[in-house]
Amino acid sequence: MRQKQKNIFWLGLVSFFNDTASKIILPILPLFLKEIGATGLAIGLISGLGESIASLFKMLAGYWSDKIGKRKIFVFWGYLIAAFAKLSFTLVNVWPQALGAKSLERLGKGLRSAPRDALLSASSSQKKRGKSFGIHRAMDSGGAVLGSVGAFLLFWYLHLSFRTIFLIAGIIAFFSLLPLILVKETKTELTSSRTLKLSVKKLSLRLRFFILIASLFALANFSYMFFVLKSQFYFQQKFAIGIPILLYALYNFSYSTLAIPFGSLSDKIGRAKVLLTGYALFVLICLGFIVSHSLGFFIILFILLGADYALVNANQRAFIADLAPVEERGTALGVFYMATSLVVLPAGLLVGFLWDISPTAPFLYGSIVAALAAMSFFIFYRYYARIKS
Repeated sequence: MRQKQKNIFWLGLVSFFNDTASKIILPILPLFLKEIGATGLAIGLISGLGESIASLFKMLAGYWSDKIGKRKIFVFWGYLIAAFAKLSFTLVNVWPQALGAKSLERLGKGLRSAPRDALLSASSSQKKRGKSFGIHRAMDSGGAVLGSVGAFLLFWYLHLSFRTIFLIAGIIAFFSLLPLILVKETKTELTSSRTLKLSVKKLSLRLRFFILIASLFALANFSYMFFVLKSQFYFQQKFAIGIPILLYALYNFSYSTLAIPFGSLSDKIGRAKVLLTGYALFVLICLGFIVSHSLGFFIILFILLGADYALVNANQRAFIADLAPVEERGTALGVFYMATSLVVLPAGLLVGFLWDISPTAPFLYGSIVAALAAMSFFIFYRYYARIKS
């Protein structure tokens, strides 16, 4: 196996273990927040603020990794900070503490995301880039399935408290750093003379248009926490925790199963078609959550939610990599992450406010905004070739 192919595997393995830890926490986090008295608005703030803080570091880490020609150091510190943050959830007693822990964890993600994706991009050819990103996301989501199922087993069969489960997740997060030792830097041209402001201005017109559309979709694609909480309404006692955790695991299983096929599909038929399908599917999913009322219905919706994430998540990043020149790829990915993450805070606050009014209101909002994003991307796709690069 060539070193570049090894990089894809080792980075995927790091993500596998890290996401195992993350997804032990994530399915129980909204339930835990509700237990300690967080309102919908507080949950929206927790889910949104961390992403907005991370956006700044995604931009800066992508830019600086381009500037110094190194990616791995940012990836290492990003995963290390996130591991400490996961452990800190064991100390949370009130929701503002959870806000701090979640924000710190997202800061770590911000440091690592753009440099890691630049490493992945440099380790694959353009013809196979969708598959490479899909492999990474599949390993990431494989850990997500293991983690969410693990959360269920720890709660349902071992009867562990939420804080004990958080402790186990934190320990696993530190183990995820070990495969990173085997990742090798790829040769990158230094761009030390370039400024951050000029880097943003140099992005192509097509790239700017797409980032704007992706940001609109991010405004609609609100936190998973509200999907989990919506499913909790229809179950009682112990099932009100166990069933939502299993549904979250089903969502991750769907995503991990479909990530590679949808990545390969985008290589064959074009990423634009796959992304348009994903944007439109999210509209239907939100409408489904408005009328959902039974376990069977929720099973279908969480499977579709995983499929939608597989259609959109990795392929958006691969599309950015296609549009950006190699020496500015880290910066372009950083700008993309910054733009899409900045809208998460206002979206989270708005959705939280709507949730406190009615549990169906956020999904009506999501369907309308996602429909606007889908229509915008359809227009962009039709005139894509006419837009000057």
